[in-house]
Amino acid sequence: MATLDDVRALALGLPGVIEQVDGHRGGASWRTPAGAFAWERRPSGRDLEQLAALGREWPDAVVVGLRTDGQQVKQALLETYPGAFFTIPHFDGYPAVLVRLDAIDPLLLREVVTDAWLLKVGKRTANEWLAAHPSPAG
Repeated sequence: MATLDDVRALALGLPGVIEQVDGHRGGASWRTPAGAFAWERRPSGRDLEQLAALGREWPDAVVVGLRTDGQQVKQALLETYPGAFFTIPHFDGYPAVLVRLDAIDPLLLREVVTDAWLLKVGKRTANEWLAAHPSPAG
């Protein structure tokens, strides 16, 4: 089971990342100068109302939001790993998913946090990091 400290360690282990406390909901967020790529996500009252109207509930787990590289990637994660990733009406049309930390494999968490970070760093930083960290699959 992954924890918020695991997300923190993964995110802060990437170049140019800082942690901030979100003023809106009070959770941690990890960002580069280009913006946030991962954030602790607690439900709002509106989120809970909308989920209830859909016959769904917010999970009893720590949840993190992660940027995705567009709607296709978002949909692929939701379909491939339905136990770990979910979305809510608030995120309709927004390139991000919500992650249940109690249900995600640590290697997959590392991959999606890294992918989210790559969306928020410059090409030079991304290319340098990728050259120094080749994919185990290739």
